[in-house]
Amino acid sequence: MTVMTPNPIDQEDEEMLVPPSDLPENNHQPMEVVAQPETANNVENQPVEDPPSSRFTWRIDNFSRMNTKKLYSDIFVVGGYKWRVLIFPKGNNVDHLSMYLDVADSTNLPYGWSRYAQFSLGVINQVHNKYSVRKDTQHQFNARESDWGFTSFMPLGELYDPSRGYLVNDAVIIEAEVLVRRVVDYWTYDSKKETGYVGLKNQGATCYMNSLLQTLYHIPYFRKAVYHMPTTENDLPSQSIPLALQSLFYKLQYSDNSVATKELTKSFGWDTYDSFMQHDVQELNRVLCEKLEDKMKGTVVEGTIQKLFEGHHMNYIECINVDYKSTRKESFYDLQLDVKGCRDVYASFDKYVEVERLEGDNKYHAEQNGLQDAKKGVLFIDFPPVLQLQLKRFEYDFMRDTMVKINDRYEFPLQLDLDRENGKYLSPESDRSVRNLYTLHSVLVHSGGVHGGHYYAFIRPTLSDQWYKFDDERVTKEDIKRALEEQYGGEEELPQTNPGFNNTPFKFTKYSNAYMLVYIRETDKDKIICNVDEKDIAEHLRERLKKEQEEKEHKKKEKAEAHLYTIIKVARDENLVEQIGKDIYFDLVDHDKVKSFRIQKQMPFNLFKEEVAKEFGIPVQFQRFWLWAKRQNHTYRPNRPLTPVEETQSVGQLREVSNKVHNAELKLFLEIELGPDLHPIAPPNKTKDDILLFFKLYDPEKEELRFVGRLFVKSTGKPAEILSKLNELAGYSPDEEIDLYEEIKYEPTVMCEPIDKKFTFRASQLEDGDIVCFQKPISVESDQQFRYPDVPSFLDFVHNRLVVHFRSFEKPKEDDFSLELSKLHTYDDVVERVAQQLGLDDPSKIRLTSHNCYSQQPKPQPIKYRGVDRLTDMLVHYNQTSDILYYEVLDIPLPELQGLKTLKVAFHHATKEEVVIHTIRLPKQSTVGDVINDLKTKVELSHPDAELRLLEVFYHKIYKVFPQSEKIENINDQYWTLRAEEVPEEEKNLGPNDRVIHVYHFTKDTAQNQMQIQNFGEPFFLVIHEAETLAEIRVRIQKKLQVADEEFAKWKFAFLSLGRPEYLQETDIVSSRFQRRDVYGAWEQYLGLEHSDSTPKRSYAANQNRHTYEKPVKIYN
Repeated sequence: MTVMTPNPIDQEDEEMLVPPSDLPENNHQPMEVVAQPETANNVENQPVEDPPSSRFTWRIDNFSRMNTKKLYSDIFVVGGYKWRVLIFPKGNNVDHLSMYLDVADSTNLPYGWSRYAQFSLGVINQVHNKYSVRKDTQHQFNARESDWGFTSFMPLGELYDPSRGYLVNDAVIIEAEVLVRRVVDYWTYDSKKETGYVGLKNQGATCYMNSLLQTLYHIPYFRKAVYHMPTTENDLPSQSIPLALQSLFYKLQYSDNSVATKELTKSFGWDTYDSFMQHDVQELNRVLCEKLEDKMKGTVVEGTIQKLFEGHHMNYIECINVDYKSTRKESFYDLQLDVKGCRDVYASFDKYVEVERLEGDNKYHAEQNGLQDAKKGVLFIDFPPVLQLQLKRFEYDFMRDTMVKINDRYEFPLQLDLDRENGKYLSPESDRSVRNLYTLHSVLVHSGGVHGGHYYAFIRPTLSDQWYKFDDERVTKEDIKRALEEQYGGEEELPQTNPGFNNTPFKFTKYSNAYMLVYIRETDKDKIICNVDEKDIAEHLRERLKKEQEEKEHKKKEKAEAHLYTIIKVARDENLVEQIGKDIYFDLVDHDKVKSFRIQKQMPFNLFKEEVAKEFGIPVQFQRFWLWAKRQNHTYRPNRPLTPVEETQSVGQLREVSNKVHNAELKLFLEIELGPDLHPIAPPNKTKDDILLFFKLYDPEKEELRFVGRLFVKSTGKPAEILSKLNELAGYSPDEEIDLYEEIKYEPTVMCEPIDKKFTFRASQLEDGDIVCFQKPISVESDQQFRYPDVPSFLDFVHNRLVVHFRSFEKPKEDDFSLELSKLHTYDDVVERVAQQLGLDDPSKIRLTSHNCYSQQPKPQPIKYRGVDRLTDMLVHYNQTSDILYYEVLDIPLPELQGLKTLKVAFHHATKEEVVIHTIRLPKQSTVGDVINDLKTKVELSHPDAELRLLEVFYHKIYKVFPQSEKIENINDQYWTLRAEEVPEEEKNLGPNDRVIHVYHFTKDTAQNQMQIQNFGEPFFLVIHEAETLAEIRVRIQKKLQVADEEFAKWKFAFLSLGRPEYLQETDIVSSRFQRRDVYGAWEQYLGLEHSDSTPKRSYAANQNRHTYEKPVKIYN
């Protein structure tokens, strides 16, 4: 399964589904079709052919005069499938053109259809083709998602502006490129039968782990070492990483079906939330190997991890003019290789050992020789038998202030020679007798973008020519082209479908590419690709797994034969004694905890009684069985005894009598009467006048309820007649006075009413299976001593009782303490109990936050002071109820805090290069002026009379200068950075023709044939004078930013409006460019400083308060 996390800010490329069509489709425009269907092989494990692909062009005339909400193109065929393009000319509820690829005949296709396509959609720029807008994606189309594409394809403002070149003669040209891949039938495909190997089940987002585990499993020497780690039959796989891994590897080796990884992730100490987080594979690899290395210490396999994966390199610094050299030896388990700027693995190794010169300002301090020119570099002392190369496909982009994925083409060879060019990568002391020639064993692939995607692996387990693709549960045979060339990344070019048209070849970025390679040294391969068989596996492990397998088979058989059997659950007095007052308080028994029998439906009930006699030692003639019935008030009670005729019927017929609903179980109560010698005797005759009642005794002092027995009473009799018998059951003196109550129901509320001893049982409406609770009466004086003086109050308490686990908000994974509370507790009751527990005098300083059952984290918003009525309201999350609450101890009472607004403000010092984040807390009705006054008391100003202002900065642009009078209640600092700074003197004394302009740093990024401007760094305001040239402004900017001459000489200056740069010459009058007033938002027209961004990422980035999407990998055990 693939988990995608959309980028929270930039929704430009977010794929969105379109609602089903509700408009007529006869509003087509004339179009030109350039599409020819091609056929493809439909079984993936056959020799792989190039998938069918096609380009389709659609010209739409009278575009601006259209008043239709949505528009479909004509149908075109690719890969034998019918497709069409769907557009929303005025946007699908957005101010962008919305465009999707649609399966044209989705409503007529057979149930369960699906098809997979990579595709690109484009709007052609008819003036400059290079400015055409193209976006590509991939999707598995099915009945539920029959169209896919881009809701925000391009801004309507750009599309409808004739000067931009997209709308010419009121016509728009749309292009679609579609590449179809056929999909193997997922449900009927048998990996073991087709390939000899099985896959791993995905727990939610664990495909990254599955690809790594398959790679490690297929290194036989590693697998053998794992099998030889000492484990015992008393270990539990969920608590022992070695045993869990042994178990997993054994199943991969001998199972016929895909294998679950739950035991292994449990042994890591992960909860389900960790399994739904996509982690970094390299990090998981390192952490897992470190754990195994640690667990192998002191065992026969100690040192295996080092033997297989550890290599060494030498860091050196060598002075050029004096005889001084410093070296440091370091070990590595994997190597991180640059992808950006490197065409292949060799180029990355060249870069790895590249010599850096330390000179000029960067001289090396060589101890007694002082500062010296020097060479710095890395050389390899030795490489390991198994070489793991991590390709740096993900890296931090300083210009965009975000992580990006590098999809560039990057080649890797089948054979890797690290002795090449006379051992250029090797240090002088390396052993040259070792031949460092490696052969490729596995290619781990990531498909998707930086915020999510899918992982799988191509492996050749025996280093033969046959490759296999391990994609979660499915394993398929693949050819070498699919495993190597198709994983290089870069762009893929679609073949020309109609050479008669002068179409430029269409290229689209391939989002599936290799991110980790595993090579095995030729001279070690026979040792590493060794034989691993049953004798390598501990006896107890084989036994355990054999038993597991047998149990599985047994369950499977039971399931297959379930229709032939009935489960009979037999409750007895002993069960009631064991359970009432411990496991249960209401009704009589938990049927899941009584003896159950699996009986063939054809068996006569009388024969079943013999089974019962064997099990319980009760002769058949002394057994009487009662059927249970669910009453209208949802209680479940014994209803009537089986008749002699019913006892001659088969078990299956009886089940149908007892169950109106389709249920495979028959529930019975076994009534056994004991004589004076406590041996079973025949049950008494039961007439219509006899009622079977069950009795529970309550002790208010101990707050204890227990089952004491059952009695037959006459319906015409009165409770007074059985009081002495009840006292005997309770162990009281015969004449002890007792109060009686009937337990009537407990859902949704408890109903338990006193029984009037003067009335007959019939008059009190008592019948078979009813429950009577009794207790000693409580005098008025002693009433205060007990929390729950009578049966109804105790049952109310039990019904609403709830144990809540409290966690500190700072440590959301760890239970801190638990409290027994009532569902009916008010907000004040709950915080008072928490304050008592923490030894806090003022409960109003406690702030509580509810639990999100899905993310297993606190909800983003805390509970407001008295914002809920009851404890139950605090624990509900959608339709689920949790038993976890988070608490914080505040420095001021919560009602007071709620009346305040808290803002995080970044203060930029006027003369020092420093930024300090201040937390400002003021009443909500305060103004920006109040924030500034508060800030002045906390910051260091350049002079006492300095004026401050507050700005809103977002993605390196200034969007707003807050007026002093603006109320702070609606200011949002969650996504925007609030910046405070001194107002420069020059802005206070503006001349009549002076202007204040925005100045931003930027860099250009040409992705997908489109130029994109990326802003970075700190934006600022600048005063420009009427006739001032760029040369004069440059001097002021250099002084303001304190940039060195050498660096500043590389900077370019441009006027930018709506993202398009016009570069300025030294003699240009800058103010003449800033005359337009019709630009929406001053921030869209600015003076741009183009240069590379070398500043480290600020910790107070725009999304400072947001939940992060990735967590570090932790293996807890």
